[in-house]
Amino acid sequence: MQKKLRTGVIGAGHFGRYHALKVGSVAREVLAGVYDPDSQRAALVASEAQCPVFDTAEALFALCDAVVIAAPAEFHFDLAVKALRAGKHVLVEKPVAATLEQADQLVALSDETGLVCQVGHLLRYSAEHAAITQRITRPLYIEATRIAPFKPRGTDVSVILDLMIHDLDLVMAIVDSPIAQVDALGAAVSSDHEDIANARVRFENGCVATITASRISLKTERRMRLFSQEGYLSADFGKRELVMIGRERGLPLPGTGGFRRESMTWKESDSLHAEHEAFVAACLDGAPVVVDARAGRRALEAALLVAEGIETTRRRMELSGLIQEG
Repeated sequence: MQKKLRTGVIGAGHFGRYHALKVGSVAREVLAGVYDPDSQRAALVASEAQCPVFDTAEALFALCDAVVIAAPAEFHFDLAVKALRAGKHVLVEKPVAATLEQADQLVALSDETGLVCQVGHLLRYSAEHAAITQRITRPLYIEATRIAPFKPRGTDVSVILDLMIHDLDLVMAIVDSPIAQVDALGAAVSSDHEDIANARVRFENGCVATITASRISLKTERRMRLFSQEGYLSADFGKRELVMIGRERGLPLPGTGGFRRESMTWKESDSLHAEHEAFVAACLDGAPVVVDARAGRRALEAALLVAEGIETTRRRMELSGLIQEG
């Protein structure tokens, strides 16, 4: 009989519900139960997912092989530590932790126990990520935009940790070089944390990325443009469209000295399903963890560098009188 991964979900909010419902669609995964301090919310999600509700995280640990941690970001580290020490594999939503020291502890604990600690950077499992990395391997410049209208969900952290961290992780996976310098600007508009931010990230290999994230825009837009010696690529994640100008793919462009134009679209893919399949493969088969705790730490470090850059810029503006101290 095929072994299945018994997975529990901690956190019955927006993402926790999605995780709980998704487990049932994965062939080798079964939902062991749900825990949330809000017992009414936990009961609602458990009823929808047709699984037991647990009164404590520890009670859930006792009846599962792995846990998804979809609680608010401030609880990620403590819950992940408890789960790993209880001998459970972990899929923790981003950010992996609140500080680099905490992230380092999770890396060490995962190594020490031999357990999977996977971080929920969903874009790594998307069709657009595969389409980009198949075409651009040595980027010189990347421009990423991720903007959306305001929603109360996610405002417990800044837009950097809420939205920008997705593109930071994706950019660093493509560039594969340490960060040398970050110049950033941001502002809190509708919440206590930055709701809009822009960062210019320079990598040690010379590549530069400009990343913009906003949760106070009038429309939703998710785009990425990349320049390299391989060509120019423009991707619209919302429309699921990609255009590549290069020498290897597509139809010839007359009068351009040998350049070709490739246009492609992709169907909407279930990245969450792919993420869970990868988690199951890592836990049951020992497959490589696509986004492990080290990758989560790298994304967190980049996000914290952006936050530091914003604070540096803010102090400069206050000293010049451009903005008033608040």
